[in-house]
Amino acid sequence: MSQYYEMGDETLWNPSNGASRLFMSQVSVYQTELGLPSGIGPMQEDECQIDPVVFKEFVDALLAWHRSTRHAVVASLSEGFVATVLALADRADIEVSAALTPSEGAWAAALQDKSHELSRIMAA
Repeated sequence: MSQYYEMGDETLWNPSNGASRLFMSQVSVYQTELGLPSGIGPMQEDECQIDPVVFKEFVDALLAWHRSTRHAVVASLSEGFVATVLALADRADIEVSAALTPSEGAWAAALQDKSHELSRIMAA
């Protein structure tokens, strides 16, 4: 069994139910933390739609939040979710990479590398 994350008629990601359940739980956590909707709709009949405008706002806010944390454990806990969200944004052709400039050094490069790695292995 799997679930579908879609934008219009395009499937961006087709994870297993377990991976999807963990991801959606984390979406809820970060929506609360940021005080913003994610643009990722509810999972209904194993499908959800992603609103590109709302999702971009969420991703931009998530990156700013992640960048500003000075707590090593919080940064570590959030890194995988942030990388996954960036991979989805990339698959949706949503421009957020400008928020990760080379001037930010190793942090931005590592996050982009992780995001690209995830994007290559995420089933679509």
